[in-house]
Amino acid sequence: MNVIRLVLADDHALVRQGLRSLLELTPDLRVVGEAADGEEALRKVAELNPDVVLMDVRMPRMTGLEALRALRRTDPERRVVLLTTFDEDTALIEALRAGVQGFLLKDVSLEELAEAIRRVASGQTLLPPGIAERVARGMAELPRDFPHADLPEGLTRREVEVLRLIARGLSNREIADALGTAEGTVKNQTSSILSKLGVRDRTRAVLRAMELGCL
Repeated sequence: MNVIRLVLADDHALVRQGLRSLLELTPDLRVVGEAADGEEALRKVAELNPDVVLMDVRMPRMTGLEALRALRRTDPERRVVLLTTFDEDTALIEALRAGVQGFLLKDVSLEELAEAIRRVASGQTLLPPGIAERVARGMAELPRDFPHADLPEGLTRREVEVLRLIARGLSNREIADALGTAEGTVKNQTSSILSKLGVRDRTRAVLRAMELGCL
């Protein structure tokens, strides 16, 4: 069994202890370090090299968002899941723009959290349901300071359909079922979408497509 090593960051000791106890009920998940704020989380990541960093959004000294941005500058491939008590569109949009791979509310079940961690550890991006609508609302309120880009090659009609289903949070298998095609075909179409949009993951593809008016 491949064990996924985690660093857990939350400013409340009881929350950390509770999450650790729950996560370690799952045989393939192991908490190897804890942090009480973003600065300590960065040190633990550098020291322990975890597979996934699980961080609270709101922490003193350095928030989870600030720690995420710092990680992206020094360790852009590090897999990060942000947890929050508040269902805030602004925090979600900022996290997506900073390159987070997962964003969850703390009221998820252990099974949902464990599956999210596995998906993120495997290289997937965990998109919250209805992300396109939430991004659209948030984009109207946030400065558009990331670079514009012309499409080097236009998306096909089917690729736009796939991209819209990605924006709804569907997996490759679910998209294949919805479109009546093979999962491998969807994977190839997704790779083509990422290449044409000049991005490295599904989250950034949704953001870039909305910026370019493709959704």
